[in-house]
Amino acid sequence: MNLIIIEKKDYIDKDTVRLKNRRFKHIVNIHKAKEGDNLRVGELNGKLGQGTVSSLTDEYIDLSVKLTDDPPKASNIQIILAMPRPKVFKRIIMDLTTMGIKNIYVIRTWKVEKSFFNSPVLSEDSLKETMILGLEQGKDTILPRLRIRNLFRPFVEDEIPNIILGTKAIVAHPLEEKDCPRNIKDKVTLLIGPEGGLTSFEIELLKLQGFETVTLGSRILRVETVIPYIIGRLS
Repeated sequence: MNLIIIEKKDYIDKDTVRLKNRRFKHIVNIHKAKEGDNLRVGELNGKLGQGTVSSLTDEYIDLSVKLTDDPPKASNIQIILAMPRPKVFKRIIMDLTTMGIKNIYVIRTWKVEKSFFNSPVLSEDSLKETMILGLEQGKDTILPRLRIRNLFRPFVEDEIPNIILGTKAIVAHPLEEKDCPRNIKDKVTLLIGPEGGLTSFEIELLKLQGFETVTLGSRILRVETVIPYIIGRLS
């Protein structure tokens, strides 16, 4: 936990928060904090600063907080992600959050199993918990906006034009010959398909909306490998 995320509900007075459960255990067992120690804290969707341990019991810890710093700059990349296997989905969302991605769309394509969208990992509470873990790792406080879309064609035809407006729209496609660009300074919309790939119909529909198809080479990579690789390349 590189940053202790606090929320409005944690405040017991104007400048003091009381933490229990996971954060309390981490501070005690990992940071081994004691009264008077200073810890790096950040208010969810707000500023970062310092928390000084003012009280410590067997059940909770009180921090006197002073928030003075802005969160780090967001990435210039927004992601449209075909829903991956639920067992890796949480890790991917956590990593995207850590990397500063602030706009995420999770979509269903032809080769995405419908049952994936019934997974509890897509519940509001689960998503928030996962993204907070990513914020803690990346020393950030701003939650991404994550939206779920079950119908591919209406999403592409009705929403994509506004989503990609003012951005360079790229879709990673292993059958393409053009190499993925590097070090793009402008805003980017990056679409990552499922491990089984996008269908030719889906690719053509995306091209009609202005997407450029690019490749990372002849190797077929797992989604959890592709994402940090291509984001690092584009950045």
